[in-house]
Amino acid sequence: MSNPDTQAGPLASGTRRFRAGIGILVLAYGAWLAVPVAASAGASPAHIATLTGAIVVANKIMLMVSVAVMGKPGFLRVKEMMLQHLRGVSPDDTVGPVRHAVGLAMFCLPLLSAMLEPYIDAIWPDLRPRLWEAQLLGDVMLIASVFVLGGEFWNKVQALFIRTARVVDYGEPGGGV
Repeated sequence: MSNPDTQAGPLASGTRRFRAGIGILVLAYGAWLAVPVAASAGASPAHIATLTGAIVVANKIMLMVSVAVMGKPGFLRVKEMMLQHLRGVSPDDTVGPVRHAVGLAMFCLPLLSAMLEPYIDAIWPDLRPRLWEAQLLGDVMLIASVFVLGGEFWNKVQALFIRTARVVDYGEPGGGV
């Protein structure tokens, strides 16, 4: 038996509860801006670490308060709005052979570079310049490869962690196993 006064109804975006919940949600993530501001203001590492720990705890509490203020319908509405934006940037399922080769190169080069870097530095210390821009480029290239390789590649990677997964190549006649 349920009381009609306690049932959660649909929450319009114009209600005060929904707006307050969004405000708390924005504040929870906006609090992280205090860390670089404190660092640029010359705060000691101990103060920055304390601030970071406090923000971690406060962030979790504010997220729970945000959901409590909005209620379940409001939270589901925010979640659906976020998922709609993410669906627009999801990678394609299938890609052509050239795009696949480029994506594999973009995926493997940063990983190979990161694996060989300590050995190359030990053998030939002054070979590579120590530029953070080059390392950032490798990180960006690795992240971009997710979108270049497409969704089917990540299904294959996921299958590595499923013991009973089998590979089926639909390119062969008869769908070889």
